[in-house]
This record gives sequence, C-alpha cells and structure tokens, in this order.
Amino acid sequence: MDVSIKPDSKADFVSGLRAGLPVIIAILPFGLLFGALAVDNGLTAGEAVLMSALVYGGASQMVGIELFGQRLAPWVIVLSIFAVNFRHVLYSAALGRRIAAWPVVQQAVTFFFLSDPQFAETERHIGEGLPLRFAWYAGLGVGIWICWIVQTAIGAYFGGLVADPHRLGLDFLLPIYFLGLVMSFRKRPRWLPVVAASAVVSVLAERLVGSPWHISIGALAGIALAAALPATDGGGKEQA
Repeated sequence: MDVSIKPDSKADFVSGLRAGLPVIIAILPFGLLFGALAVDNGLTAGEAVLMSALVYGGASQMVGIELFGQRLAPWVIVLSIFAVNFRHVLYSAALGRRIAAWPVVQQAVTFFFLSDPQFAETERHIGEGLPLRFAWYAGLGVGIWICWIVQTAIGAYFGGLVADPHRLGLDFLLPIYFLGLVMSFRKRPRWLPVVAASAVVSVLAERLVGSPWHISIGALAGIALAAALPATDGGGKEQA
C-alpha cells in the first residue's frame, strides 16, 4: 500500500474537496441543528460559531451545550464530553500509524480535522488502494470544516424560527448517520460479529451505566472481540 508524503498538489487538494461533497450534504442537518440548539441553550450565535471552529466535535458539541444548559459542574461536562469523544482516541491510533512519517505540523493538522466522516472517507480512500497524501486529506478536511462552521452560523441565526427543534425529530438524524458510516464497512472481515458485540454491549451499558459512557463501553467491547478473533488475510480467510 502506497501511503506516502508527496509535495502538496492542487489536483490532490481538489480531489479531497470533491470527496467531501457527499459528507457536506449528509451533515447539513447536524450543523443547522447544532446552531439552533446552541442558541436555544443560551449561547450567542458568535459563541456557537466559535465552538464549531475550535472544538469541531460534532456529537460532543451537542452533548456539551445540553449539559451547559443544565448548569452542571465543569468536571462533569468535561468528563462527559471525553466519554463521547473517546472514539477519536481509536481513530487516532488507527490513522497515526499511516502518517507516522509525515512532518509534525502535518500530523497536527491531520488530527485536528479527524472527525467521524473524515476517518470513514480516509479509510475508504485507502481501502480502494489509493495513496494517502496530505493535500488530499487537507482538501477533504478543510471543505467539511468550513461548511460545518457555515451551517452552524445559519442554524444559529435562523434556528429561532423553529420553536422546538426536538419536535422535528432532527436529533434522530445523528444515530442514523452513524449507522450509515458503520454499514459502509460491512464488507470487511469480522464486521458482523464485531458490530453486533458493540451494539449489544452498548445497549446494556446504556441501561446499566448510563449515557454517554455506553458509547465508549460498546466500542471497547467491539475492539476486544476483534482482538480475540483469529487473524484473517485480505480475503477474509483465517490464517493458520
């Protein structure tokens, strides 16, 4: 697999931008919803936009603003957001080995843009046998990041026209989108047992431990099962 550093290329950057177009369309409701919910929970439009630009956490941003509105202790909010974002530790571990030879600055930019769709599109790109280059990754990340900020601004300024965003059921789009990401990897070896284990343990943890810890617990269950299963070759066959 050719995962290498090449001089920044306009063609690679543009290719990354194009790869991000379906993602931008898919996350449109989330950006609008976050902007509306942020203002509804006491943030100004400027604060909502700044949060999207600097935190760039998607689901953790939504969890954060909900907790801000409940006036909880700061450590509870920080710990809850860490639990929701724990999956990014896993993303970083998987992607870090692919970019270990990149300059430190490029690695820092790479990890800043590392979101759920960014990771999924990158893995799909590599899975198709294409080289992972910084210019392509930056194009993908910059396009999604800018549009996330714009969507937040639109939602913050015009979300007040909707009295209760929750009544529209838009918040249900988030798990649907994550399900779509998971399904995109369904042809990989051991996909079904790993996903099934994660789902079952996550549901049990939500009942027994509560949210948002069930997300991390379910992910760890899937990792544990994947590590315990026999290794496979590229075709999904077990190795001796």
